[in-house]
Amino acid sequence: MSLHGKVLFITGASRGIGKAIALRAARDGAWVAIAAKTADPNPKLPGTIFSAAKEIEQAGGRALPIQCDIREEAQVRSALKQTVDHFGKIDIVINNASAIHLASTEATDVKRYDLMHSINGRGTWMVSKFALEHLKKSGNPHILNISPPLSMDAKWFSPFPAYTIAKYNMSLCVLGMAGELRSQGIAVNALWPLTMIETAALKIADKANAGERKSRTPEIMADAAHSILTRPAGEFSGNFCLDELLLRKDGVTDFEKYNNTPGAALEDLSPDFFLDDGQLEELDALREAQAAQAQAQAKAKL
Repeated sequence: MSLHGKVLFITGASRGIGKAIALRAARDGAWVAIAAKTADPNPKLPGTIFSAAKEIEQAGGRALPIQCDIREEAQVRSALKQTVDHFGKIDIVINNASAIHLASTEATDVKRYDLMHSINGRGTWMVSKFALEHLKKSGNPHILNISPPLSMDAKWFSPFPAYTIAKYNMSLCVLGMAGELRSQGIAVNALWPLTMIETAALKIADKANAGERKSRTPEIMADAAHSILTRPAGEFSGNFCLDELLLRKDGVTDFEKYNNTPGAALEDLSPDFFLDDGQLEELDALREAQAAQAQAQAKAKL
């Protein structure tokens, strides 16, 4: 399956996971609207909508850089209209833009709380809402939120309640909209990394653990997103996917290429937030089954 000729509207695609997803789609010949705030270079956060657009076109796609703050209704409406005016349609919306602040309640000021909630939850909901009229016209419409599986375990709330609540708002959009839009044939899913993904935002938000963190590159999320977005929308919706688990189910077994630390085993990598034992047990079982299958195939060749 390919994304050739599909139009993707990706928030926060000037860098990190959003840009990686855009570049993977571009290799298929997709057309990408880069809806992000950064138009001018920032020494702390490398990448702009224009530099991302250049990379997308070099990778084989078409790009439309749009400066857009998804907290602003008028800017969201305008960005979607610009995309349709330029490309003629929208097939896929990826809600990737997100704000992160890993701090306790006392250490989180109200301005920071408002920022996270206006981008993560409200922004995701608003982009999805105003994109619906265009997605309804697509032959295989998808909404994909870069957000975690939902868990009510207090361990995910107590260290940084404001961030967790804001991030789970994106996942609650998946839960609600998947059910709401299923009859209209619009798929709504979530994708989350099994391990930490090294991005500029994470480096800033989690400076204290930078030296100890063993992470993967955003390309693993891009490959997993590609797997989701090339599936029939009517057959795959309401899922909270983990990147490695999804790719292993697709038959992928080589994950070394995604490591920032060459040779690091999975157990050496830093796990991401919001993962419960059940998901990890499913992954362990799948890894063991694939290893056993590989050994059996090797023996059969002898």
